[in-house]
Amino acid sequence: MKKFFDLLKKGDFKGIFLEKTDDTFLQLFRYVFVGGASFVADSAALYVITELGVHYLISGILSFTFGLCVNFALSKWLVFSKKNEGSEKIKEFAVFAVITVIGLGITEFLMWVFTEKLFWYYMISKAVAAVIVLFWNFFMKKLFLYRTKKN
Repeated sequence: MKKFFDLLKKGDFKGIFLEKTDDTFLQLFRYVFVGGASFVADSAALYVITELGVHYLISGILSFTFGLCVNFALSKWLVFSKKNEGSEKIKEFAVFAVITVIGLGITEFLMWVFTEKLFWYYMISKAVAAVIVLFWNFFMKKLFLYRTKKN
């Protein structure tokens, strides 16, 4: 956390967003930023697909797929510094996808509960579920995919 605030105090936005780091707090900050961008992409797709007449839970799966691709690309670029090549990259994406698909299951369940049982608007349900699942995704990815020797 100290590193983040030192960089912020210096106004070093390149250090905050772009320079490679293994600092967990800085990675979490970046992941929240990446998660926000992914959430916007996912939510926009969810809204458009649902308004075209597709059931919101089906739309959620389709929009999730789009958000997954955005999240993977931005996470690799901005959050986690571990680099994989060739078949390792395929394995990495597979594990990334499995963790995120479990997150999708959690999201879909929470959206169903909030929308069907609590009668919330589906976009509000999505927002609340996304905040909860953001932490699941970050810590599982950090633990299983991007762990460094000191983690």
